[in-house]
Amino acid sequence: MPSFRMTTTFVVLAGMILGGSKAQQLIPTFYGNTCPNLTTIVGGVLQQAVQSDIRIGATLIRAHFHDCMVDDATPNQMIDVDIVDDIKTALENSCPGLVSCADILALGSQIGVSLQSHLLLTINFSVLQRKFRDVGLDDSTDLVALSGAHTFGRAQCQTFSRRIGTDPTLDPMFSDVLAQICPQGGNGNALANLDSSTADDFGNNYYTNLQNNRGLLQTDQSLFSTTNASTVAIVNRFAGSQRDFFDAFVQSMINMGNISPLTGSNGEIRTTCRRIN
Repeated sequence: MPSFRMTTTFVVLAGMILGGSKAQQLIPTFYGNTCPNLTTIVGGVLQQAVQSDIRIGATLIRAHFHDCMVDDATPNQMIDVDIVDDIKTALENSCPGLVSCADILALGSQIGVSLQSHLLLTINFSVLQRKFRDVGLDDSTDLVALSGAHTFGRAQCQTFSRRIGTDPTLDPMFSDVLAQICPQGGNGNALANLDSSTADDFGNNYYTNLQNNRGLLQTDQSLFSTTNASTVAIVNRFAGSQRDFFDAFVQSMINMGNISPLTGSNGEIRTTCRRIN
C-alpha cells in the first residue's frame, strides 16, 4: 500500500498545520463549498465504527502519525484501514474526487479523539464505581458523597486540560474560562478551583456545578453526565439539600474509615508517619 501522503493536499490535527507532499495552508472552510458536509460524513462513519471497535481513534492517529512524520507505507499495512475505506466511500458518494486520503486520516484522527473522550467518560465512571465496590463501599451514595470533598481545593491543569474545548459535558463558557487559566502549551502545574463558585467553602455548590456541566474533573462530571447512572438522582438530591449532603458525607467518611483497618499486632503506631518505626 502506498503512503497516503502520495495524494495529500493538506493535513491538520488539533490546530497544527502539517505538510504533505506539497504543504498548503489550511483554513477551516477549505472544503466549505466543495464538500460542506465533510465533518458530518466522517463523524457519522466513525460514530458507527467506534461502537464495535473502541480503538478506531487510536488506529487513525497511528496511521496519521506514520503518514505525516514517517512517510512509511509499512505501518499502514500493519493496521486495519477498513475504516479509511469506509470513510472514503461515503465521501466519494457525496463529494467525488475531492477529499484526499491524507485529509481523511487527519480529520478522522481529530474526530476520533473527540469520540474517544466521550467514551472514556463512561469507561472511567465504570472503573470508578468498581473501585468503590471492590473495597466494600456503595458505588452510588458513597461515591457521590465522598466526591463532594471537591467542594474545596485546587487541581493542576494537567489533570483536566484535555477536556478544554473537546469534552461535550463541559459547559462552553466554563471551558473558555479554563482555557485562560490553562492555555495550550502552558504550565501544567497551574491551579484551578475544584469548585468554581465557592472555592474555599464546604457546601453543596459542588453538586449544582455538576448540574450546570461545570465539574472540573472528568470523574466529577461523570457522576451527573453519565446516561442512566444511579448517581444522577443523588447529585440532584445533594444539590437541593445541603443537610442531606452533610449527613451522607459523614456516614460515607465513616464507611471509608472502616475499610480493612489494621488492629493489634497487624499494625504499629508510627513515630514518624513518613516511615515505619
